[in-house]
Amino acid sequence: MLRISRRQVIKAGAASAFAFNFFPSRVFGANARIAVAGIGAGGKGTADVNGSAAAGADIVALCDVDPRRGAGSFKKYPKAKVFSDFRVMLDKMGKSIDACTISTPDHTHAVATMKAMQMGKHCYTQKPLTHNVWEARELVKQAAASEVVTQMGNQAHAAEPIRRVVELVRAGIIGDVTEAHVWTNRPVWPQGMAARPPKAPVPANVDWDLWLGPAPFREYGEGYVPFKWRGWWDFGTGALGDMACHLMDMAWWSLELGVPTHVEARHGGSTKESPPKWAVIDYQFPARGKRPPVKLVWYDGKKDGVQNAPSKETTGGVEMAKGGRQGSHGSMLVGTKGKLFFNRFRNSWKVTGRAADEVAHIEKTTPRTIPRVKSNYTEWLDAAAGKGHAPLSRFEIAGPFTEVVLLGNLAIRANEPLEWDPKKGIAKSARANQFVRREYRKGWGW
Repeated sequence: MLRISRRQVIKAGAASAFAFNFFPSRVFGANARIAVAGIGAGGKGTADVNGSAAAGADIVALCDVDPRRGAGSFKKYPKAKVFSDFRVMLDKMGKSIDACTISTPDHTHAVATMKAMQMGKHCYTQKPLTHNVWEARELVKQAAASEVVTQMGNQAHAAEPIRRVVELVRAGIIGDVTEAHVWTNRPVWPQGMAARPPKAPVPANVDWDLWLGPAPFREYGEGYVPFKWRGWWDFGTGALGDMACHLMDMAWWSLELGVPTHVEARHGGSTKESPPKWAVIDYQFPARGKRPPVKLVWYDGKKDGVQNAPSKETTGGVEMAKGGRQGSHGSMLVGTKGKLFFNRFRNSWKVTGRAADEVAHIEKTTPRTIPRVKSNYTEWLDAAAGKGHAPLSRFEIAGPFTEVVLLGNLAIRANEPLEWDPKKGIAKSARANQFVRREYRKGWGW
């Protein structure tokens, strides 16, 4: 099994050390394949298992609490042993598994990932990395202690558009950045409900107790599975948790924002049981060395039937919410020398407010210093095999980023401005601190 020292992991994060090579204790020859187990074989798990296989992994085990939902993967990988409980799978097959993909609902990300890492398994865990801030910090610590290779599943992080724009922003393509605006049309599932749904029959194919995992016991409600769980605090993290690990990524990465000290949310709809119908969240990040403080604004949902997005006054006349260049989602940075508009799927970013020849010169002369990879699956598995560089969305990075995202939900649930202490990982308000972590059901903690 691959072991990486904490010093090596930290060193590999530096721009000058991207070519750092790992040295696994289980040596992988030219034709050797890493044995991967998929925790969550249907839904997003289908893509993660397939992505790992395409990157060269040997799929040896699959786990899903819903055998019908996982049936496609079970059929595609007939040699993989099938389980419904990841704990049983890891206990029985631990010696035959090198790595795991974790593609479950948000509330079980941390417990599945923690057990796998404690057993020395490399982990690829879907975004958001965890359901709450405490879990994010715990996974970061365990990843370092276990010395395993990790990656969060914000796939566009490994693609050309974001890596090139990060290089350009750091090269000063719009000067010193003071604001960031990020928006999405999500949620596309119900949110803002005042009460949990009434009890309904559990779908015949679902093991409801296993699906609940560490969450408080709840009677099954119509529509919880396979998708609408995202709109309930018990299981999901709402539109913010679902999309911000994708859409905030460019701003957070390029500006090296760290963790904010102040978060304030405006939102609509009941938030006792469910994330809001819409939200606008202001994050305040302090100065970093010579770089100025940054205000990052997140927009989701629809207010009065209109998608939340930056106003024309903010964008300089560019329409965002309705058929604009960025459409239903995107991001914009405001700098001292212009504005940059970005969509994570497009290489055609746009800069306004600066002379075209100056922009072209920076684009032409800025070197490519961030490594390029085929996918974030290959980035993860290559590192696990002792090749390439430390994954760029490893938990050491993805944990703090997930914390940033989830602090928005903390402000929503506390329903008051959030003053956050990044060193201690607590708020100055007892009302907010009650949501920093949760109690697990018996048998599901660590």
